Amino acid sequence: MANSSAAPIMLELVDEDGTTIGTAEKLSAHVAPGRLHRAFSVFLFDDEGRLLLQRRALGKYHSPGVWSNTCCGHPYPGEAPFAAATRRVGEELGVEPALLREAGTVRYNHPDPASGLVEQEFNHLFVGLLREELRPDPEEIAEVAFVTAGELEKRHATDTFSTWFMTVLDAARPAAREVTAGAGDW
Repeated sequence: MANSSAAPIMLELVDEDGTTIGTAEKLSAHVAPGRLHRAFSVFLFDDEGRLLLQRRALGKYHSPGVWSNTCCGHPYPGEAPFAAATRRVGEELGVEPALLREAGTVRYNHPDPASGLVEQEFNHLFVGLLREELRPDPEEIAEVAFVTAGELEKRHATDTFSTWFMTVLDAARPAAREVTAGAGDW
């Protein structure tokens, strides 16, 4: 049973330049029209250049059951995005990413028609390699899949993906090409 006295999860609110301007409770930052906040997205690849996708657990309050990038989330106030990305990969997938590196930032505003929530984010992107056996947390992840760029294109045409997925993938593609050394044709 959930502890009703647990402290709320707080996010960093930012301005258009990514400068911290305050904090907000996680859910309230996502209620329409949304408040611009710091986030991160991680893309991990295997040695064959295939991208690890995850299908979000059905119990998630936001975008449950949809496919998305390897891992995403929000740094705690004052937590460096790189540290937050590494932390969440461990929490969600039970692994430590190899050669994780920054891949830029992207700013977007994506309403989710299913939930009515809004992703209004200043998103820090990271790419890296995966060289350990996955141990996904079922509270976070319903399913995982490794895909080539061609397989992703087919899957994206038939499956439901997070509203932010293509925005963050497109922004991370140049760094993905470097980290996979051309093996993945990203």
